[in-house]
Amino acid sequence: MSLAGSVVGFLIQTLAVSSIYILVAIGLSITLGTLKFVNFAHAAMYLAGVYIGLAIALELQFTGDLAGIFGLESFGFELGFLAALLIVPIIAFGLGLLMERFIARPFYDRPDTDQILVTFGILLIVQELIRAFVGGRSITFSRPDWAAGAISLGPLGTYSSWRLSIIAITAVLVLSVYLYIEYTDVGLAVRAGTEDAEMVNLLGIRATRPFLVIFGVGSGLAGAAGVIGGPVFSVVPEIGVGVLVPAFLVVVVGGVGSIPGSVVGGLLIGAVQVGLQMNAPTWSSVGIYALAAVVLLLRPAGLMGVVEVDQ
Repeated sequence: MSLAGSVVGFLIQTLAVSSIYILVAIGLSITLGTLKFVNFAHAAMYLAGVYIGLAIALELQFTGDLAGIFGLESFGFELGFLAALLIVPIIAFGLGLLMERFIARPFYDRPDTDQILVTFGILLIVQELIRAFVGGRSITFSRPDWAAGAISLGPLGTYSSWRLSIIAITAVLVLSVYLYIEYTDVGLAVRAGTEDAEMVNLLGIRATRPFLVIFGVGSGLAGAAGVIGGPVFSVVPEIGVGVLVPAFLVVVVGGVGSIPGSVVGGLLIGAVQVGLQMNAPTWSSVGIYALAAVVLLLRPAGLMGVVEVDQ
């Protein structure tokens, strides 16, 4: 393959991996920037998206201890990937509304450590419940038939249709959320709260409902990421934790509360991770932490984050 083909291949692989992190990071970033709420349970939405998507698109085999107690052997609607991609974000949106109302809201005024403990605990509970029913084995989330082939880009080489599909789906979702936040009243309240939440409260603006909706939108994105990320990463109960760390680093690098920042941060984290996996696999995890450390040293608020003014 030519040098140009190698570069294009690297870019496509980077964009495909980055897409998953970006979708998860956007909801995490907005929640942290607007509500000052550290929501590690956001990764549970990704985890739920993977397994609910599997059950909708294909069929799940239950092999865990609780599956035997309840007499469950298998379950699945076998409606296909597109049905999962449409239904899962809606389910995740509803779960996000419930999480905001009954779990997040009581902890808004609590210390960060309390928020981390309760949300990470929820992630672990969801993880272990899935293990108890489905088992701890790796499950294959098959790619849809329409994206199982390859697309030729002429002299630049031939590339996976699925990776190109992931990039396209992510671009549509991110652009839709960006336009929603940028050009609607809900988005205006959220953006104002992100830049100066205290001033929004002093002006008497009730931001509870917009925050609730944005919490749900972020959860929906994480659920969609689970569906499109299922065929990319190994499907195991621990995948939620595996995605949480890079997504959180994306927020740190890009800047809290910034959707463009999440995109830029996701691309940088993905490029470092993919590049090191191709050339020095043992350093791939270390590399993304090193990138985050360098960015924080040079720009403590992240590449596109807003520096808060001391009160």
